[in-house]
Amino acid sequence: MASCCNPDIFTWIQSLPPITQWRAGSMSICICSSPTSSHPSLNFSVTKNLENSSLSISIFADFNLPVPLWASKPLTINSKSSKLFDEATISCLTINVIKDVLNYGSNKKNPLIRFPKLESISGFKDIFNLAFLTLALLICIYEAPADLRSACLNSLKNQLTSCQSRVASKSLMKLLGSNLEEQWMRSLNLAITNWIAEIQAIHRGLMMKTPSPLFSYAIATFGFWKVQLYCPVMAMDLVNSSNPCADERLLFSLNYHQLEGVIQFNYKVIVQEKWVDVMVNIDNIRCDIKRLVNETLLNERGVGADDKHFPSRISLQLTPTIQCNILSVSVSKSTDNPTREIGLERSIETSFDPPNTFLGLKVSAGETTTVSMKPWKFEQSVDGYSGTLHWFLHDSIDGREVVSSRPSKLSLINPKAWFKDRYSSVYRPFTRQGGVIFAGDDYGERIWWKVDKSAMGKTMEWEIRGWIWVTYWPNKHRTFYTETKRLEFGEILHLNIC
Repeated sequence: MASCCNPDIFTWIQSLPPITQWRAGSMSICICSSPTSSHPSLNFSVTKNLENSSLSISIFADFNLPVPLWASKPLTINSKSSKLFDEATISCLTINVIKDVLNYGSNKKNPLIRFPKLESISGFKDIFNLAFLTLALLICIYEAPADLRSACLNSLKNQLTSCQSRVASKSLMKLLGSNLEEQWMRSLNLAITNWIAEIQAIHRGLMMKTPSPLFSYAIATFGFWKVQLYCPVMAMDLVNSSNPCADERLLFSLNYHQLEGVIQFNYKVIVQEKWVDVMVNIDNIRCDIKRLVNETLLNERGVGADDKHFPSRISLQLTPTIQCNILSVSVSKSTDNPTREIGLERSIETSFDPPNTFLGLKVSAGETTTVSMKPWKFEQSVDGYSGTLHWFLHDSIDGREVVSSRPSKLSLINPKAWFKDRYSSVYRPFTRQGGVIFAGDDYGERIWWKVDKSAMGKTMEWEIRGWIWVTYWPNKHRTFYTETKRLEFGEILHLNIC
């Protein structure tokens, strides 16, 4: 088990003396070490090149003979600067690190990355350290020798999931922008998926706790709340699965995807005569299942990109964390009272019955019931001062909830079943890409709390907890295998009562 060095790489490189004062050609710091001498350490190194006045950054395994695992592009030394790593050099190194993280993903396009001046970026030191530790994690998964990988991965994971790193990750995502953020998370979660696959291969047949927590962050600004979340499908909790188990090719297609979710609410604070109304409306709930590898690999090693999980249930709960000022909570949607169209069919059959029958006339009556329904059912509920929003996907044939049922074997081989070709049918309950969007046009519902006026001028906390279920029923691949997985997340959002 590795011991965590908790390196502050940014501070270390900032404190390096001019290269004229170096006693050796390079200087290094430990990223991750082992308590036993039999395992090597993972080191970060800065090497000088006097011929062209440049520096080279590298990560290497510190065996008796060092094993290089990664090297940066040469960094030009600014002879006019008093610091070895001035702002321009650090900016180039940061972009180099970010691009190399992105290059581990399936999107090989060279991204355009632009940063404002570093001095204007709040908490840049933590952002740099987070980006560097992420690169170190990916290098450890893909490049490091087996004994070093097993010794350092948990240490790096613990550093990346610390409170300090969670705050820095939010700043990094804001700095990257939404498009690069998605690429970053797909690159990271592809590595996490490969790591989980390696662990499961070693401990085959055992239920192992996955090493990757869900990544999510929240943004609260005036009148708007947002939660962004990412989770590899392979790291989600298994709720149920059918027997027999899926074949290896199907499992590859199912596992090499990630769930990407966006939860957005608009809120208003309305001051009444004797209380304050806090009203929260649905803006956008988006949930997608995105592939982590390219379609060519999914076709070669899997069963293609069309057989993947789909969202089958979403539940979101909003709760004020301090409730002494809360007077009541209300929701805007009534319990459904669906219209039922009932038609009665009667028919009379006559036949020659045996002589000992009382009456030789048979009467039969048939009743047919027609119910108009949408595949997604929306409900609201209240528990204490918590308001909850639920979306359930229902089987369009028998009306049962998909998340808690399994299709019959007859429907699994029926090419006209609703879940066959589910991303191209005109009646599909998903987007063309296989996700769902619940927006204000159909789901502009709200939850509102009456708050005592003593809360005026204060900042209140609301906790948002969520549960998302994803289900696999066969699409184009012929199989009887089905499964449902679930993730749970939670974030704290702030609201000013004024």
